[in-house]
Amino acid sequence: MFQSFDVTSTPQFGRARVEALRARFDGLGIDAFLVPRADEYQGEYVPASAERLSWLTGFTGSAGIAFIGRNEAVVFVDGRYTTQLVSQVDGEVFSGGDLVNAPPHVWLKTHAAPGLRVGIDPRLHTGADVRRLEKALEKSGGTLVILDENPVDAIWDDRPAEPCEPIAVQPEHIAGKPAAEKIATIAEGLAEEKCSAVLLSDPSSVAWAFNIRGNDVPHTPHPLARAIIHADGRAELFCDGEKIKGAAMDHLSALATLFPPDTLSKRLAAIAVDSGRILVDSGSASYFLTQAIRDAGGEAVEGSDPAQLPRACKNAAELNGSRAAHLQDGAAMCAFLHWLDTSEPGDVTEIAAAKALEAARARVGERMQNALKDVSFETISGAGPDAAIIHYRVTTATDRPLKAGEMYLVDSGAQYVNGTTDITRTVAIGEVPEEQKTFFTLVLKGMIAISLARFPKGTRGCDLDPLARIALWKAGADYGHGTGHGVGAYLSVHEGPQRISRLSTQELLPGMILSNEPGYYRPGAFGIRIENLIVVREEVEIAGGDRPMLGFETITFCPIDKRLIVTDLLTREELQWIDAYHAEVREKLMPFIDEMAVRAWLDAATTPFSVHS
Repeated sequence: MFQSFDVTSTPQFGRARVEALRARFDGLGIDAFLVPRADEYQGEYVPASAERLSWLTGFTGSAGIAFIGRNEAVVFVDGRYTTQLVSQVDGEVFSGGDLVNAPPHVWLKTHAAPGLRVGIDPRLHTGADVRRLEKALEKSGGTLVILDENPVDAIWDDRPAEPCEPIAVQPEHIAGKPAAEKIATIAEGLAEEKCSAVLLSDPSSVAWAFNIRGNDVPHTPHPLARAIIHADGRAELFCDGEKIKGAAMDHLSALATLFPPDTLSKRLAAIAVDSGRILVDSGSASYFLTQAIRDAGGEAVEGSDPAQLPRACKNAAELNGSRAAHLQDGAAMCAFLHWLDTSEPGDVTEIAAAKALEAARARVGERMQNALKDVSFETISGAGPDAAIIHYRVTTATDRPLKAGEMYLVDSGAQYVNGTTDITRTVAIGEVPEEQKTFFTLVLKGMIAISLARFPKGTRGCDLDPLARIALWKAGADYGHGTGHGVGAYLSVHEGPQRISRLSTQELLPGMILSNEPGYYRPGAFGIRIENLIVVREEVEIAGGDRPMLGFETITFCPIDKRLIVTDLLTREELQWIDAYHAEVREKLMPFIDEMAVRAWLDAATTPFSVHS
């Protein structure tokens, strides 16, 4: 299994650990300390050695930050994790904060005591983070204190070792472009910025640019590494040498000079002295690294990671690989859903379902000789009221059976060498109430609206987000997350800069892969989400129109539970979309399914409604 269902939250230790942290404040000259979920690489998934927030507070979500003061402790999370936070931390020690509307730099403006000294580990915060915090503390005469060492590490006696997993070379026929060509393109682009070098601080960008993959963090196959690319085309890779053996050594030594990771700040300083301007990514470069450039007299030019957009706009080989991976994944989903449908209500638990789905992916991967490398995130397997917890993680303590009369939500994904998948299906366990079917259909209308969208060049994610919500809005409902996130090519399942959300101002460009996943959640009762992955297609002319339009290609293929669809709520166009989609699911997946019972199930699950009048 690539995931565990053990209880990993340890709220019972929160009070003692916070007190131990506070005991170090006087020696450090601080009154408070910020503990972010982020690691030194600003990643969503972090190694066990960087799980500082979880270790200190008990909160295990993928986004958050704690403010630990002398007399109060606040854990800031977004709307996905408000319910989880309550269940995972000691409420007598920690209170909850709003990471979206009142993050620490906003909260401090009204809560900071006069002269408050807030300490941070500069390796865990970006330059933008530091500027916001400094500005927030100015009002009360406070100070942001840059610490040399992290005090959480000092009290974490059994902190795990940093990961050192071997690097693998990503085959060029899957990557679609030689690493040397990618590096050269990045180097050429530095002239426009008038920079002598760029720091690639996002490990996914390093993995993409150098055509390598790794296994240092859960579920995201990039190695923890950084790189410097010079304007003259030279490259330097900063990575533990123990990760680089055999074919990886041959591949990387031909592309770059290899350095230990702890020499990066000194190399940046040396380059700053010699040639001045170094481009850094404002979203992933730590304050520690940007300050190393400035302290040496150089200029850290804060901009965008030059690998980010090329990585987001997949080339033909990457798209073809992703399409193939989704067909394989669809076959595994059908095997799983057939098994679930033929099980008796109450006989299957949330954990048993998650295990069965991972096992189905492994079996299909073995049969198709394209192994399941990992899950792309921990499976969200929620029945009944658990499905209303947006990022529910089932454990041995919360596991419950899938009961008749409930809906079951399973949001899962896989990592294959040729692509990353992410799919959500909500299915009926027996006969469910009509109200739940109604909301399922409203969510489906939003998913179809995005699937059918046509839009001009320049359209951003925020422009399309309302399309997925209108049906719910008309019913007085909404959902508290974005409609879609970017997805990598055998990289992170949550990739930027592309998103479909209220906040996304990134233009949608051909080749970008995104999720399409509206939902609806009624706390304590039920939750619904339907998700396919989609690719932004090139502009095409529309008959009778006067300008070409972009659109989406759906690459996820798996039946949508027709038992939950209220056809009277769908338009003719929406019904046609469902029937056409199911016809394509049947046509594309049948060749990959060899069990007769599963084939029969797929045939029944994709029969058309044929009521388009």
